[in-house]
Formats: sequence, structure tokens, C-alpha cells
Amino acid sequence: MADARRRRRRRFLGWIAASWAMALAAVADPVAANTSTTAGQATPILVYHRFDRSVAGPTTVTLATLEDQLAWLAAHRYRIVTLRTALAEVAGGVARPQTPAVAITADDGHESVYRILFPLIRKANIPVTLFIYPSAISNAPYALTWAQLQEMKASGLVDVQSHTYWHPNFKTERRRRSRADYEAFVDNQLGRSKAVIETHLGGAVDLLAWPYGIFDSDLETAAKRAGYSAAFAFGGGPATASDDRLALPRIPVSDADRGERFGALLTRRAPRSQGE
Repeated sequence: MADARRRRRRRFLGWIAASWAMALAAVADPVAANTSTTAGQATPILVYHRFDRSVAGPTTVTLATLEDQLAWLAAHRYRIVTLRTALAEVAGGVARPQTPAVAITADDGHESVYRILFPLIRKANIPVTLFIYPSAISNAPYALTWAQLQEMKASGLVDVQSHTYWHPNFKTERRRRSRADYEAFVDNQLGRSKAVIETHLGGAVDLLAWPYGIFDSDLETAAKRAGYSAAFAFGGGPATASDDRLALPRIPVSDADRGERFGALLTRRAPRSQGE
């Protein structure tokens, strides 16, 4: 039984790789693919949290569902691009092929990212951006370690960015703190996370995912002050050039999102959520 599952997985990964190779070849040869280039189109940015081999949960996607979602993207000729590429294409700063693009992110730094997601993206050559809160890394039993993050980043497929230092609820913190204390707290959460990740992993940390999707003009000003060039909310549908650069929408993905239900997520505008 285990051998049969391994054979099915190898066939799946081979099919995914072949499908993306054909899509990339079409992008490289727009005449053969009958495509043109456009700029500033809407791009879905998917957000995951946890993964499990067989047990789903409110924020947990099973391996079978993840494989089904990746297969759907390949079958529909989506380019899975880095988050930075998605940002550039959404802003219209670069020309983009007519083939649709999608970016994949995962929040929080759960250990299942290394155990389940990373082997899959490494075999299929898929880029992913992780938004982590450093206070948990190598500390909480559910969290990744710095060594695991270093290994994933060294693969060239994984970018590690900020989810604040310990994932606070900024609404709660604003209510319970004085104005000066709250402002100092926000600056610490944004700046400390960025500094710690850069110290451990190197490279630039200039992208931020807002915990619980909470943001406002004061928080955006603080993000700019801390050196973030873009930040991401939770919910809202595909990102467009008209969206606030410091509150770009992302699409939460659940284990129930398979087949055409998953496909519908990529185009549907939805209300902002604070359920992360």
C-alpha cells in the first residue's frame, strides 16, 4: 500500500512538473502560445497556515487537497510566481504574459510547512513566501526552527518575511495601552521582527502580513516607518493595482476548496476578514 502511494505521488509530481514546463515554454514563446503581454492585471495571492497528511482543520489543509489544488492550477495553465513577481505584475511595473499568475504564501511558521509543504514544492519547483512571527521560531513546539527556515531559504524557493514579532491583536493592544505605549509597542513589533529575521536568515525583510488581517492608517504609517514596502491583509479576492499597497488582499484557502470551488476563489471578490 505504501509503495502504491509513493508511485501515485511520483506520477502526480511528474505531471505537475511537465504541465508547468509546458506553461513556462509557452510564456517564453508567445508566438507559439498565441499570447500577448499585458500589465497591471488582478493576481490572486493565496494564504495557507497549517498542513497535515490526512486530518483537516479550520486552518489546516491536507496533503491530498494541496495536491489537488496544485493540479488544478497546472491544468488551467496558471503560472505560480514569487510574491515579488506578483507585486511587480499587479503594479504594472513589468509586462506579464497573458497566462494568469498566482502567488502562494503561508502564515505563522508552523512546523508542517517544513514537514509537508516544503518536500512538495521542492520536487515541483514552486516558489512560496512564508510570513513568520520570530518569537515562536525554535521556541514553540508547533513552530519551525531557524535551521529549517535556513534550509528552506537556501533552496531558492522560499522567501521568509514578517508577520510581526509575536502576532498580536492590534485592536486589543490599542484598547489596553496608552497612546504612547501603543505606538512604541507597534514600532517594536514591526521593527524587531524585521531585524530578527534579517539577522538569522540574511536578505531583505520588507514585506509584512498583518496579524488577523487588522490594519488601519496608523499601522500603515508605522509599517512605512519600519521599512516595509508592501503589506498584506486577509480576504478580499485577487490583488489589483488599485488596492492599497500596505493592505493588499490575500485569499484564505481551506481544505474544502477543491476543483471548481477552488477555481472560483481565484476570481471572486470577497469581504475583508479578520478571522486569521
